[in-house]
Amino acid sequence: MSAAPVFFRPGDGWVGDVIPFQHDGVFHLWFLYDDRAVPKNGMPWHLVTTSDFVHFTHHGEAVPSGGPDAEDFNVYTGSVVVAPDGTAHLFSTAQNPDRHGPDGRPLQLVAHATSDDGLTAWTKHPDLTFGAPDGYEPGDWRDPFVFHDGGAWRMLVAARHADGPERRRGTIAQLTSTDLATWTPTAPFWDPRRYITHECPDVFRWGDWWYLVYSEFSDAFCTRYRVARSVDGPWLVPDHDTVDGRAFYAAKTAERDGRRFFFGWIATREGDTDDGPWQWAGTMSVLEADQHADGSLTFRLPDEVVASFTESVDAGLPAGPVQLDALDRFAQVVGDTDLPDAFLLSAEIDIEPGTEEVGLLLRATADGDEAGVIRLEPRRNRVVFDRWPRTITGGEQWQISGDVPFALERPCDLGPGIHRLEVLVEGDILVAVIDRRVSLSTRLYRRAGERIGFFANGGRAALASIDLNRRL
Repeated sequence: MSAAPVFFRPGDGWVGDVIPFQHDGVFHLWFLYDDRAVPKNGMPWHLVTTSDFVHFTHHGEAVPSGGPDAEDFNVYTGSVVVAPDGTAHLFSTAQNPDRHGPDGRPLQLVAHATSDDGLTAWTKHPDLTFGAPDGYEPGDWRDPFVFHDGGAWRMLVAARHADGPERRRGTIAQLTSTDLATWTPTAPFWDPRRYITHECPDVFRWGDWWYLVYSEFSDAFCTRYRVARSVDGPWLVPDHDTVDGRAFYAAKTAERDGRRFFFGWIATREGDTDDGPWQWAGTMSVLEADQHADGSLTFRLPDEVVASFTESVDAGLPAGPVQLDALDRFAQVVGDTDLPDAFLLSAEIDIEPGTEEVGLLLRATADGDEAGVIRLEPRRNRVVFDRWPRTITGGEQWQISGDVPFALERPCDLGPGIHRLEVLVEGDILVAVIDRRVSLSTRLYRRAGERIGFFANGGRAALASIDLNRRL
């Protein structure tokens, strides 16, 4: 009997934006359920719960589509809060592609539902639905996030100004309320005039710092965060402001016992190929944040996930440490054992000063010539995900996509010395974490082989230790 999947998705669909809420130690994770049917069936919310990020219970549909003629044919992203009287309030985005605003685009509206029975049965209140006020585009008014700042209820909305440069109208609109029913527009919460829009806003306080999380919908698709000493800003950029890379999107957060978790989805690629365009929706993934004195956050796998990999697996590599002298060349060692479909690898890599690059080969052939690659580049202070061979564009040796330097990258401090690398692999999903601080999630569809390898180029490095485990 195989272990349950590490990364949740419903068997007949895909996970879109996650709406997390923690109650009595249990994480309620509503998500936009995408069956990718053509024509569209309307998008509902589904619910999955977990207490340990290892075991998930899928409860099925939680908030249904209103049907083809309803304003909420698509029930898009929102948030859930509980009022002092115990009533749960659910705010979502209502959209019907056949209902257009004055600009000819489908309207986006904020919808409201309530529950008195423990976050399960929801009663919709269409009389409380509202759209964008004057000054905002009616087709971009989505992802309502409601929170209490200690004095009043605030609602943040991913919005766009009606005027201004087309690609820099994005703003986080703001409304306030005393009863969660009537909302009064006020000045934007954050108005950088930088992006097309900022999806899935999320705000929380952690100690003396406030955090604004948003997903950039612009020239780069990624989840970013800002820090401030006050809920009213100014919202400052940390040294490294991204949560993960291109493949991990729309992350929103929830807290338990002083720990903060980021819930997003790892995107699929069209045609289930490494060269296919990134698609909307995919497989749920969770990262845990660590807070530092300057307010910055770093991201890693939750301890519960790491601890669930308990059965040792032979990596097929020589007993460590494995020293590679590659001062003026490329050197590698490849294991002689095929690895399972899902595993957690924990390695310590000792990098000598001046080394150009070092890393791991995954799903590699026996000779290491074809593989997915997690490459640490100390001179550039970054980690990249790469693969070889690249796309073949013709029959000649030079007809490859050599002008594409790599697939994904993350900034990463890689000074000389020992660095810890954790790699969680399940099917075509791969999440790498460096020094329990920097995460990089992606898909690796092509399985050239099932081996693992260690390599260095332009320097010296040692694989000081490696542990490979799978879940029972």
